Amino acid sequence: MPNRPQGSRLGLLLLASLIARVGLYNVPPVTLAVLGLNVVLFLFPVAPLMQTCVSVQQAYGYGDWNRLLLSPVHHADDLHLYVNMASFIMKGLLLERRLGGPWFLYLLAVFSLLTGVVYLLLEATLTELTDDPTYSLQCAVGFSGVLFALKVVNNHYHPGGVTRLMGLQVPNHYASWVELVLIHIMTPGTSFVGHLAGIIVGLLYTSGPLLTIMKTCAGLVTFGSLRSGPGRHFSSSGQSGFDTPEPDTDTGTRSEMLEEELLQAAIRNSMMDQGGAGQGEPPAYGFHLPEERTAPKETRWRRFMRSER
Repeated sequence: MPNRPQGSRLGLLLLASLIARVGLYNVPPVTLAVLGLNVVLFLFPVAPLMQTCVSVQQAYGYGDWNRLLLSPVHHADDLHLYVNMASFIMKGLLLERRLGGPWFLYLLAVFSLLTGVVYLLLEATLTELTDDPTYSLQCAVGFSGVLFALKVVNNHYHPGGVTRLMGLQVPNHYASWVELVLIHIMTPGTSFVGHLAGIIVGLLYTSGPLLTIMKTCAGLVTFGSLRSGPGRHFSSSGQSGFDTPEPDTDTGTRSEMLEEELLQAAIRNSMMDQGGAGQGEPPAYGFHLPEERTAPKETRWRRFMRSER
C-alpha cells in the first residue's frame, strides 16, 4: 500500500487528543476497530485518493464497483479524517451500547455500502434531470455519508430531545436536515448529495423496510448475537454484556454537546490550518472530492452520456 505524503498531521494529533479525553477503554470495541481501520487506511491507503473515490462515471461507466467499499474509509486529508472520526466516536458511544456490537458492525457495513449506492442513484438522477454530465463526474470520498445515516438512527432512539447545532437548539426530529443545510452553507466544498444519501439511508432504516430486511438476512446466519437483532448488549465498562440498561437521555445529551464542541473546534482548527497555507477558505470536508482535470477517459464519458440521450 502506498504511504500518504507527510503533512502537518494536525488532524491526527487532535484525534489522539480526543481519544485520550474520552478514554481509550471507554470507546466500544467495534467503534474502536472501525476508527482504527480509518486511521490505518489514511496512513497507508489502498490506492491514491482519486482511485478510491466513487462516482457514477467510475462505478457505472467503467465498472469499478470496488470503489463503493473503498470510498467510505478513505479521507481527503488528516483534518477531514479528524472531523469524521470525532463525530463517529460520539455516535458509537451511544449506538453501540444501544444496539450491541455485532448488530452495530452489521449496521455500519450495510450503511457504508448502501450510502454509496444511494449517492450514485441521486447523482445519476440529477444527470438525467439536468442534462448535465458533470454530476456523474463528482467523485465522493469519506465517512460522513455514513455518519448522517447514523445520526438519523441515533435521533430515532433519542426522540423528544434537542440537538445543539452551531449554537442553535434544534429538535432531534429535524436535526439531520438542519445540519445538512448548515454544513453545505458553511463549507461549500462538501457534497450536499452525499450527505442527503446518508439521511435517506437512515430513514430507510428507521421508517422504511431496511431494518426488516436486515433482520431477515441476519436470521439466515447462525451467529446468535446477530440473529437476535438490535438490542441492549453493551456494558459501560467497554465489554460485551446483556443486562445493561439503555443509555439515558442525559447521557445522550452530554454526548451530543461534546460532539458539537469537538466539531466546532475541528472546523476552527481546519480554517486556521488552511489560512496558514494561504488558501483562505475551509477545506472541503465531507463526502466529496473535486473532479479531476478533464482526461481522455472523461472526454469519452461525456460523449457517451450525450449519445445516450
